[in-house]
Amino acid sequence: MKLKIKSWLWQAPIGLVLVGAGLSIAIDAGLNKANGQSWFWYGTLALVIFNSGLCVFGDAIVKRVKDEMKG
Repeated sequence: MKLKIKSWLWQAPIGLVLVGAGLSIAIDAGLNKANGQSWFWYGTLALVIFNSGLCVFGDAIVKRVKDEMKG
């Protein structure tokens, strides 16, 4: 008997990690800006990571709700 691992079980934690990483990098980019260092591309990468995390976590929620509705 194969154990079927639901995709939302791994998507939710990955999404949360990406959100946290994106926020941390964005804060670091803000500190770079305050100190007069290069920050634009670093901050842009932070926003991409943060938004990717929101998308992955949101997809996990949708899949969880669909699984719950199936019964």
